Amino acid sequence: MTTATRLSFKEMCAKFDVTPRTLRYYEYIELLQPEKEGRARYYGPREVARMTLILRGRRFGFSLEEIRQWLEIYQKQGTDAQMAAWIALADRQLVALAAQKAELQAAIDDLQALRDQVAAQRSAAAGGG
Repeated sequence: MTTATRLSFKEMCAKFDVTPRTLRYYEYIELLQPEKEGRARYYGPREVARMTLILRGRRFGFSLEEIRQWLEIYQKQGTDAQMAAWIALADRQLVALAAQKAELQAAIDDLQALRDQVAAQRSAAAGGG
């Protein structure tokens, strides 16, 4: 692999806007397996693609363990098994996110009502005083 298709540790952190600690942790839990040359680490296209999937999975609310297991399915069982597992994970997460959305909307509605009530009381007190 040429250096043009590899990223250094620092370049990987910059490309994905992650801290060195995060990148080292992802390696520690074996989500990423960079090539090592002495103390230097290099990330090829496979690791860049995996990092993209990891961060996308985190954005969707998946745990690192779920992401690790999902990535492992591809290595052991192939693309079709991985896609089936992805659909099941996505279905479950969509239900969880919809519930969170409903909870957030209820909190927003309650806060808005309380804010409007306090604002009305303040206006009444200022106008009637």
